[in-house]
Amino acid sequence: MRTNQFSWNGKAWTNTNGTVPDPDFKADLTFIFGQRMILEQGDAYAAYTKDFTSGQVVIGTTSGNIMGLEVSDNDLVATAVQFDKTKVETHLFHVGAKGSLELGEAIGTKFNANSEAPKLIYIVSDGHSVNGSELVIGIANVLGSTVPVAGGLAGDDARFESTLVGLNAAPGKGNIVAIGFFGDSLEVGCGTRTGWEPFGPERIITRSEKNVLYEIDGKSALKLYKSYLGDRAAELPGSALLFPLEITLADTGERVIRTILSVSEENQSMTFAGNIPEGSKVQLMKANFDKLIDGAADAAGISKRGFSNEPELALLVSCVGRKLILGPRTEEEIEEAAAVLGANTTIAGFYSYGEIAPIGTGDICQLHNQSMTITSLRET
Repeated sequence: MRTNQFSWNGKAWTNTNGTVPDPDFKADLTFIFGQRMILEQGDAYAAYTKDFTSGQVVIGTTSGNIMGLEVSDNDLVATAVQFDKTKVETHLFHVGAKGSLELGEAIGTKFNANSEAPKLIYIVSDGHSVNGSELVIGIANVLGSTVPVAGGLAGDDARFESTLVGLNAAPGKGNIVAIGFFGDSLEVGCGTRTGWEPFGPERIITRSEKNVLYEIDGKSALKLYKSYLGDRAAELPGSALLFPLEITLADTGERVIRTILSVSEENQSMTFAGNIPEGSKVQLMKANFDKLIDGAADAAGISKRGFSNEPELALLVSCVGRKLILGPRTEEEIEEAAAVLGANTTIAGFYSYGEIAPIGTGDICQLHNQSMTITSLRET
């Protein structure tokens, strides 16, 4: 496996030492992550495809870009991968008449039709119009836990206005890209950790519809949030990232974290990136800086368990809420993860509106919020 990383300077793509990329490098797969307003201009994608015509190009808007040990905002970054033995298969899906659950089932069915099962399915999804919980449930309905599924929901800084995803074309709204990796020589590992701490009383969700929350303990959930936010209530939905919800699912007992995408004063409701089932127990959470950073290191360690050597590529997807909380310390979680992964591991990724990964080895994929998820890859 070979990798090459580039950044967009407004006119051209240059690699990390500032020179024009080597045209002889033939990528099988490229991830382009970056700010929505820059990608909407279209120049960067056109320039990339002009210089590099080989391979599949997956594009997603973000709430921050990860390349190497750096986190950046107002730019675009690209990570190109050339595999030695691994085959890559990509598919584009669009939110239309189908709901998120049906789209997930369509993704699972597409890869289930192959004679060879993929070693990994990686998802880059619209983060504004897709219910991430329903999407991963749909995939699991078809594939179960036989194939690890990872990835994330595209971001839009902390604006929550619009997200864009594309495959071999300029990105658009409502798109989902699914990437299948095939080959016995590919080692794959996934890790996820949070680092948030629950506080306050445990409550019960008494009224919700999928990912829309109305009432907790029979009272307005929005009013409850505003009481904790105080003066920052006027900054909703972004300020709600300071207090995510930890949900204990009534049917399985599993714990997941959920954060807000939007609020409706008219309906007194909050829309989350994933489902908020009625009857589930819920607690507010608060940040502990050191535990957030330690969580990133733990996720890295889990992702490389059983590897024959250090990973060659690690795809990091962390939550915009973690970035807002950590502020100037954001790069510390990347640095801690990198120290565990290894000095020769190429690091790429983005800050998201939702993270996708199995909780443990052999588990069905889940949608996470406020988490660091790491997908490690190595060819043997």
